[in-house]
Amino acid sequence: MNSAEFLVRCLENEGIEYCFGLPGEENLEFLKALTSSSIKTIITRDERGASFMANAYGRLTGKAGVCFSTLGPGATNLVTGIADAQLDFAPLVAITAQASSSRRHKESHQYIDVLSMLRAITKWNVRIDKPEIINEAVRKVFKIAEMEKPGPTHIEFPEDIADMDVQDIPINRLEYLYPVCSDERIKEASRLINNSQLPIIIAGHGIIRSKACDALKDFAEKAGIAVVTTFMGMGAIPADHDLFISNIGLQARDYVQCGIDIADLIIAIGYDPVEFSPKWWDNQKKIIHIDTTPAEIDKNYQALEITGDMVLNMRAITYLINNKKDFSYFEKLKKDVLSDLEAKMLYKTDSGLSPLSILQAIRSVLKRDDMLISDVGAHKIWIGRSYPAYEPNTVIISNGFASMGFALPSAITAKLLYPEKNILAVVGDGGFMMTIGELETARRFNLAFTVVLFNDNGYGLIQWKQQNRYKKDFFVGLTNPDFVRLAESFGWKGYLVDREDELIPTLKSAINGGVPCIVECKVDYSVNRRLSERLGSIICRI
Repeated sequence: MNSAEFLVRCLENEGIEYCFGLPGEENLEFLKALTSSSIKTIITRDERGASFMANAYGRLTGKAGVCFSTLGPGATNLVTGIADAQLDFAPLVAITAQASSSRRHKESHQYIDVLSMLRAITKWNVRIDKPEIINEAVRKVFKIAEMEKPGPTHIEFPEDIADMDVQDIPINRLEYLYPVCSDERIKEASRLINNSQLPIIIAGHGIIRSKACDALKDFAEKAGIAVVTTFMGMGAIPADHDLFISNIGLQARDYVQCGIDIADLIIAIGYDPVEFSPKWWDNQKKIIHIDTTPAEIDKNYQALEITGDMVLNMRAITYLINNKKDFSYFEKLKKDVLSDLEAKMLYKTDSGLSPLSILQAIRSVLKRDDMLISDVGAHKIWIGRSYPAYEPNTVIISNGFASMGFALPSAITAKLLYPEKNILAVVGDGGFMMTIGELETARRFNLAFTVVLFNDNGYGLIQWKQQNRYKKDFFVGLTNPDFVRLAESFGWKGYLVDREDELIPTLKSAINGGVPCIVECKVDYSVNRRLSERLGSIICRI
């Protein structure tokens, strides 16, 4: 067999279900090998879409998603999705073709040093410079990509190597086991928790990555400790659990911040500082860091570190808990949070729909285990702050790299993986247009899911920030196509909603119709200013 065929055999050995990418001249042998493989090849309209699809696969399964491209411009188009995987901690393997060794030493068509370019945004990358290293290289990129904290790795596969003969076998996968923390650290953490009066748990995406949600719930329930989650940690504990307070991540004072202010101990579990900087906390707080990996160095995050297998470590700490905390203050705080979500001022708009009205309608028509995937924009802030998640991996948000254009390609992956679930992507008009070509990809593979478009004819999040800082906005206005007709031109069904009483019936029709649908909602973000004013007047009842 040739090297491209052997590379594909190694991918099969890793259990790869899908490869996402675009064809090119320099990856012809790789593409030909895929035609005889059990791996399903998803050809996308742009490499950025492919990298987001692989990124989402990694987040949803814990196994590295695979994207591929040709050399040069194909590889550069992968960059955004790879970088997103780096800061959102999604396991991903990118395979880029490259010029043959006979022309890499000189000025040559489409040749750039892709290896150096991607080194800055991957955990590890390698060029296959001879066929004999393929099996080792493949095993290594997957092992590194999937180890905590997970992220992207990269293989460069030159065209002359792809056609060379090789006789070898893949290297078998061996799952990596994380150690248990020392008894001394476990006892010290338990002592701090038992002696605290008002501890609070901040649960991040690491909880979900480590499949430690049940251990978190058992720990919180035995100790009676309030729980807040980051945006990417939404669903780590159900939003209707008695101990859940709210989500944290808004870079402004919010009600949930009052809980952190009063807490005498912060227990950060699976928390990634890339989502919400510890600078927003009082840096004199005692902190326990529970994660698979050591804590980030941060002057505001000096913690007792409990590292290793998160489930086993939390179980060990839970066993040593000897008292239950007084939850009365956090009960009042939770009522403040729920009362805020019902504030009439956050629903009143100058024209069009309020973001909260749209999100409440979405929540009412989706089942607990259905999936909402958020793009990046003003709508993401409202989702992170206000949308209840009841199970892990039912709200997917890019909140580390926070890249626009993420949601539509990710919804394609989600529907491939979970055809029985309702998948709903929430996008703004800005981010939607960045990967809109993937509407055709979804239609080509007969994937029926719903896109809810918050259309404000502009970059709403930046407008919000400009208005907060300068009391005016600039360079954020956009003109848009007729999205209903655009949807129809791609073979999707399109709806336009501009009245609140139309929301639930339209969403039900879209979700239950069995065809891909776009529901365009005319959103009025004038409520953003009122939310900022409301947050600025918060007084904690301490």
